[in-house]
Amino acid sequence: MLRSLPAILLGVLPVPLAAQGFTVEAVSDSGDTAWILTASALVLLMTIPGLALFYGGLVRAKNFLSVLLQVGAVASVASVLWIVVGYTLAFGDVTNGLLGNGRAWMLLELDTVSLIATTIPESTFVLFQMTFAIITPALMVGAWVDRARFGWVIAFCALWGLVVYAPVAHWVWGGGWLSALGVVDFAGGIVVHTTAGVSALVIALLLGRRSGFPGPALLPHAPGLTMVGAALLWVGWFGFNGGSALTASDDASAAILNTHIAAASATLAWLLTEKFALGKPTMVGWATGAIAGLAAITPAAGTVGPGAAIIIGSLSALLCYYAIVLVKLRLKIDDSLDVFAVHGVGGILGSLLLAVLAAESLGGVGYAEGSGMGGLLFAQLIGVGAVALYSAVVTAILALMVSVVFPMRVSDEDERDGLDIASHGERAWELD
Repeated sequence: MLRSLPAILLGVLPVPLAAQGFTVEAVSDSGDTAWILTASALVLLMTIPGLALFYGGLVRAKNFLSVLLQVGAVASVASVLWIVVGYTLAFGDVTNGLLGNGRAWMLLELDTVSLIATTIPESTFVLFQMTFAIITPALMVGAWVDRARFGWVIAFCALWGLVVYAPVAHWVWGGGWLSALGVVDFAGGIVVHTTAGVSALVIALLLGRRSGFPGPALLPHAPGLTMVGAALLWVGWFGFNGGSALTASDDASAAILNTHIAAASATLAWLLTEKFALGKPTMVGWATGAIAGLAAITPAAGTVGPGAAIIIGSLSALLCYYAIVLVKLRLKIDDSLDVFAVHGVGGILGSLLLAVLAAESLGGVGYAEGSGMGGLLFAQLIGVGAVALYSAVVTAILALMVSVVFPMRVSDEDERDGLDIASHGERAWELD
């Protein structure tokens, strides 16, 4: 029996429709394909140059190039591994609910039309999902800037993408056990932001604090570049969330509308919070607030209405702001660029709030047949908790394993000189 549209939406797309009892007609649609190709380009824009500039502007000048290179190199290694084995681990045919079955290793056996997004070629779906596999480990770079050794960063992120990201993507989006449980994650609040945020916090604890932290603020050298990076992330997020509808349809436009209004609401709430807490609103605050709102709306973009998006954006700014205060000032954990407090907390918040705000009476798409607000909230709690625990434990194991071959941290002298010169022999700015 066919289910209602809200039930389909809350069946956790992209779960293979054939696996849900639907008849799948393998017909590629040129409009849908064109949109997902465009969305893929927008998501890649989020990483290089968006995330690179956002993070690069926040560090000191002597570490600017090292951040850009880490983001770029992580993007490269994640891309290659996605083609070789990552895609088939995440989206190979369901076998046991934990991993794909490996039928698309090296993309040797792709279908003409994807069984997950049934109106686009599977190659288009591979490309779109690859951009998610790129940006997720790259998000963690913000946790270890100024002090992590380049070789360790690349080796750790390569393994992390296969051992943490790919399995979780399968659990939620590839027809795995969390999908079967009813967990909803429209575009990555759990798969992307929870995994990266929790893992970043673990790495910050293992790596230790930067020299001089805690103490006088280690000020960003170029807030203007951070603003440019945030703007690129904001625009690119339209592909991130809008593309996750997997069609050029009202679902995509609704997701983009929710994405924009959540980010706008979050920036205003963040600036207002800074005004009361610090006395002055800041450019870095605007940029950080935008990212908090974008992260929080990501899991809910396709299931809530615009009014709910305003609520999610506003609450994310308040919660993420005080999460930074808790992590850095009270717990004195040097998550340098607040990856956990912004991405992790924002993604978790949106993943839980959608269970309430998806109600039709609040402008959402409603609940699947036989489910309700309480049932969905329970599923979301299990999903967030299981993914956070898995990410934390496996990240710690991987980080320590890689450190046996590549030490995690640069020497005190290299940290003092800056990683641009010490690790790469370059300077970002030659001001003669």
